[in-house]
Amino acid sequence: MVFSSLIFLYVFLPLVIVLYFISPKMLRNTILLLASLFFYAWGEPKYVLLMMLSIVLNYVLGIIIENTVSQSKRKTLLWLVIVSNLAILGYYKYAGFFVDILNNYLAQPIEWQAVPLPIGISFYTFQALSYVIDVYRRDVKAQRNFLDLSLFITLFPQLVAGPIVRYQTVAEQIKKRIATADDWMIGTRRFVQGLAKKVLIANPMGEVADHVFSLSGGDLTTGTAWIGILAYSLQIYFDFSGYSDMAIGLARIFGFKFEENFNYPYIAQSVTDFWRRWHISLSSWFRDYVYFPLGGSRVSHEWKLYRNLLVVWTLTGFWHGASWTFMAWGFYYGILICLEKWVLLKWLARIPRVLRHMYILIIVMIGWVFFRANDFTYAFAFIKALFGLSDAALYNYETILLTKDYAIYFVIAIIFAMPVYKLYQNWSEQKATVSLSFDWGLRITQTIYYGALLLFITMFLVNATHNPFIYFRF
Repeated sequence: MVFSSLIFLYVFLPLVIVLYFISPKMLRNTILLLASLFFYAWGEPKYVLLMMLSIVLNYVLGIIIENTVSQSKRKTLLWLVIVSNLAILGYYKYAGFFVDILNNYLAQPIEWQAVPLPIGISFYTFQALSYVIDVYRRDVKAQRNFLDLSLFITLFPQLVAGPIVRYQTVAEQIKKRIATADDWMIGTRRFVQGLAKKVLIANPMGEVADHVFSLSGGDLTTGTAWIGILAYSLQIYFDFSGYSDMAIGLARIFGFKFEENFNYPYIAQSVTDFWRRWHISLSSWFRDYVYFPLGGSRVSHEWKLYRNLLVVWTLTGFWHGASWTFMAWGFYYGILICLEKWVLLKWLARIPRVLRHMYILIIVMIGWVFFRANDFTYAFAFIKALFGLSDAALYNYETILLTKDYAIYFVIAIIFAMPVYKLYQNWSEQKATVSLSFDWGLRITQTIYYGALLLFITMFLVNATHNPFIYFRF
């Protein structure tokens, strides 16, 4: 699998980029579509047909909905689209979960052969749904060009792990876009940054998290538990934001401008603020397509507002996986956001920023325990160890060893989880506009820097074990 990553980095990507830019403009979308289908087939060839089924379904029904005059028929067709898409997603992602629940109550259990989860099915299903819903709302025109809609759903930079791209944000870019030298420079830099996040920070943090979460609840010490959950908090951030950076960077090379998916969530001052910064595309999707249709905050009774929030956040948790722990993770955030809207935000505004920051870090790390744990028994045992509520020792030799071996990775991860590098980038870009000579010097320096960084990343990849992106399983 490491070899496959190197093939993607040094063979597939350069080949696609070269073919794209030497081709006539009228063929460039076709080149990207074929590259996207090949990219997906490379990982899971048998599920390409499933993805194409999703594309055909939404293409046909999108046009029919737009051409239907009767509002009642349009609504019926919309529900047909929603149920059809969710049925496909539900079969592969949730059928086993519901069968297990039923088997707890049936005298004769249902025999069920587990089916593998197609990579990225949650992401491209939600993109397809947003397209058809927007057509129904008349926010966009239905796409008549089948190849263009296929490209929207399959575009390989963000196909398997997001961000979730709205059709209305890229509709014009699909028809016409210009990739400039600046786009090439910015996109390449962003791609390498994302790859560095994954390989140089997320993977080492993942080694620590995997080790700690492999320990039984009785073997945990308070110190080891804190090291483990800190490592996982950093791993999932740099893993997922790294992929988003790579997707945004690659898309920029081809002239697409995707919206940001992360905005330094660990500097948030409240849970509400955290979710404005974390996985922004998913949060906004549930806001626009679930929360607002439920009534949002414009409801007749205050209890309905809290109901809407709890429904949305429980579904957000369930979107991440077919597990009670994922649902509990989402419900946990629903409760916290309800509390913040009710009273906590007023209280938080009165305390120093540093205490608000500590509050959100602790809240988020407790949430990540449920997200990472396989069951509630282990999650509660882990939390007890975190806060010294069990018989666990404060630390042991393993705690010291993990701290010693990975200290430099923790320091680097914590620094880059803050907007330090972003401030440097803003400064360098402002300086580049002062004089043309400095601009060229800066570009040459950055080219050397990112070339060296890519070489360093390659060395890590060659010597590393396979560690896939966390969100590939969603």
